[in-house]
Amino acid sequence: VQLQASGGGLVQAGGSLRLSCVASGITFSDYAMGWFRQAPGKEREFVAAISWGRDLTYYIDSAKGRFTISRDNAKNTVYLQMNSLKPEDTAVYYCSSALGSLVYWGQGTQVTVSS
Repeated sequence: VQLQASGGGLVQAGGSLRLSCVASGITFSDYAMGWFRQAPGKEREFVAAISWGRDLTYYIDSAKGRFTISRDNAKNTVYLQMNSLKPEDTAVYYCSSALGSLVYWGQGTQVTVSS
């Protein structure tokens, strides 16, 4: 199983980035997909998730109204559109897939928001 995240980078506060995560080795449409992040010196935290099937979405409070998670099952890809970025969004962002107790993690992509 591989989850390949990309799209991170350096952006000024107020800017936007779109993260992508391509999955292989799983039946993508069967899995819930999520994004997590870990800032220096902090624990990894949940950011957003999207269910399989009905595409229900969930967000950390600080991401509501600014971030949008979506998925394209035909491309085995989950996206995280991040708008109105803030310096406190700076972190390594990881994608994850989950099906019951099966959880897989990608390698992470760095997002740096300058003030």
